[in-house]
Amino acid sequence: MERKQFLRSIGAGAAFALTFPCLNGCSSDGEDLETFPEPTGVDFTIDLSSPEAAPLATNGGYIAVKSDPQLTYLDIVVARNLEGELVAASKICSHQQTEEVRFIIEDGGIFNCTTHGSRFAQDGTPLNSITNNPLKVFNTQRNGDILRIFE
Repeated sequence: MERKQFLRSIGAGAAFALTFPCLNGCSSDGEDLETFPEPTGVDFTIDLSSPEAAPLATNGGYIAVKSDPQLTYLDIVVARNLEGELVAASKICSHQQTEEVRFIIEDGGIFNCTTHGSRFAQDGTPLNSITNNPLKVFNTQRNGDILRIFE
């Protein structure tokens, strides 16, 4: 059998095999995603002069932190937006509660979930059709080198 004939013969089957996982898209059926609870009762501080907070010295920089020392995962994203303001949001995506929200400098600075591509404005408003659920955003208050993140 020639190569062209072989490729044609497997073409439809291969296409099906490649696209079948996408047919379920972002449904919860068939996905083994680890999910996390949305942060609640948030009220903690970060020392901006600490080495861990160094990325916050630059506009567009961000860090992920635990809002509670008892947690085994990081649940808050703290970022210095492109205007130099410190903002904080849940690292737990409102779409399917995965722990994958990051701050990216695209579109003026937004929160982006790397699991399914959910995108959120800095006020938590969804920016695409992946979810209608807003991302939880927290208040920030700076006093010298101490940044308070709270509800």
